[in-house]
Amino acid sequence: MLVTSPRFVFLLIAIACAVLMGAGYYLQYVVGLEPCPLCIVQRIFFVLSGLVALLAAIHNPIGVGRRVYAGFLALFAGLGAATAGRQVWLQTVPADQLPTCLPGWDYMMEVLPFQEIVRVVLHGSADCAEVNWTLFGMSIPEWSLLAFIAIILLALFQLFRRPTVTLVR
Repeated sequence: MLVTSPRFVFLLIAIACAVLMGAGYYLQYVVGLEPCPLCIVQRIFFVLSGLVALLAAIHNPIGVGRRVYAGFLALFAGLGAATAGRQVWLQTVPADQLPTCLPGWDYMMEVLPFQEIVRVVLHGSADCAEVNWTLFGMSIPEWSLLAFIAIILLALFQLFRRPTVTLVR
């Protein structure tokens, strides 16, 4: 069946990641929402997930190869879900308990060492706790978390599915 073939599932994930990135850039450049550091990290994991899925769709591996791609896909989507989950949690923390605002991404890249950037970004800030846009009552990080969970579920489906056997006549 085409709909459940490994190639189709990987291609579906790659297309979904591309659409999500397009939506993020639309919100940034058309609507005018500036992404916080945690949003940028989530974008990185969407790009990594999309690239792995696209490579898997092009390669169309069987057996161990499919599992390797699915494992990397689950890893990147899991890290993205953790980042989105952290931002969702920050949005629920009372304002007086939030960390102070972070300097801009460009400034941090120029001044701070990489390990410090990772620590500061993953810690989050008041910028990351702001809810500037919602769709159906859910913020961008909540939608991002749902998307990462869907990618993880599809990656696990690819990881644990039985090998497909095609008969040649």
